[in-house]
Amino acid sequence: MWKKAFILEVTKLTYMKKLNILLFVLAFMLQASAQKTYIWCGALIDGVSNEPKKNMTIVIENNKISSVQNGFSNAAAGEKVIDLKTKTVTPGWIDCHVHLSFETNPKSYLEEFQLNEVDYAYRSVGYAKKTLMTGFTTVRDAGGPIVLSLKKAINQGLLTGPRIYAAGTAIGSTGSHGDPTNGYRSDLMGDPGIKEGVANGTTDAVKAVRQRYKEGSDVIKMVATGGVMDVSTGSNGAQFTEDEMRAIVQTAHDYGLKVMAHAHGAEGIKRALRAGVASIEHGTLMDDECIDLFKKTGAWYVPTVIAGKSVADSAKKPDYYPPLVAMKALEIGPKIQATLGRAYKAGVKIAFGTDAGVYQHGKNWLEFTYMIEAGMPPMEAIKAATINAAELIGVKDQLGSIEPGKFADIVAVDGDPLKDSQSFGKVIFVMKEGKVYKEQ
Repeated sequence: MWKKAFILEVTKLTYMKKLNILLFVLAFMLQASAQKTYIWCGALIDGVSNEPKKNMTIVIENNKISSVQNGFSNAAAGEKVIDLKTKTVTPGWIDCHVHLSFETNPKSYLEEFQLNEVDYAYRSVGYAKKTLMTGFTTVRDAGGPIVLSLKKAINQGLLTGPRIYAAGTAIGSTGSHGDPTNGYRSDLMGDPGIKEGVANGTTDAVKAVRQRYKEGSDVIKMVATGGVMDVSTGSNGAQFTEDEMRAIVQTAHDYGLKVMAHAHGAEGIKRALRAGVASIEHGTLMDDECIDLFKKTGAWYVPTVIAGKSVADSAKKPDYYPPLVAMKALEIGPKIQATLGRAYKAGVKIAFGTDAGVYQHGKNWLEFTYMIEAGMPPMEAIKAATINAAELIGVKDQLGSIEPGKFADIVAVDGDPLKDSQSFGKVIFVMKEGKVYKEQ
């Protein structure tokens, strides 16, 4: 009898009310049917605590962490258990400075004239997968238009790789580290403009940011000083006026974007910090005034020590780089690690970044060892690659720690990285958004 009464009442409801009831029932059924996954952790470094926690269980529903429990919790029938009782578990690592469209090799300067954009795109597929498999579930790509498409393909499940926050084409001035035609003969140099990332004056600066926004960039990359890898004469000098930098930063903020600034020389670092950038990349020649500005503005420092060491090593190989690049690599590269040590000791906020691409992808983990050598405690190095990096990117509410409500990005290593930095290179388990990509 009650069934007939219920059906009669339902038939009286409007279409929208019926639809709402149906959606509620479907949501309830999906929630009830969601399979839980239990990860048993021998040692858990959660990204926020100062000490590891022993014998813990992470409970995952769908793609998020639902709870973190003391002890090894029992799973119900049909629920999945991942046994990492003998491993150290951390949040998925975040590299705030990579180049997934490129990898160094002795022919790379010639390849600029031989390879099409699609050739670089195919190469990036392997670089992305390798990055994920070595524990980096999220990256901030610091330059290259094809990565915007790579990001989409990964998000759509077409390719395997880390979550990407992409800068797209970097913004520099004519002849700067960001000018793609440096070193070309005169008839090939031309006068590249905003679409190629070359801006001069505040009007160009504003338009360049808007162009990046139009193309889908998640962050703006600004070239504040000279660089090492381009074929130009200097790596130290400032390459935008402060007004130009302010125009870039203000416009980016108008569109909800942060600005990352490539900078080696002290003057360019100061201008960029005063202009309001979110982070300084490399920061090799920062002085005490720079350090004071970091602390005053709250900007982050992304050191990329492994990049400095790698380019200096490559520069010692005959004909690996053009002579001008080799000279700069030997001058700048060896200095970054000491700068990191001084900045950390002074209280500058540090986020993990490597400049992957100027060395072989998949070796990002070595940055941990160099950070520790520079004087950072291992736990602080891990936080730099987890909660600090998430805060810099602007996704601290979603990533960077193992806490309820956050995406289930989880990595496990064989050994204790707090005692042996080589353990960072022994990744045996990788999960991104609740999906296991690597399990040994």
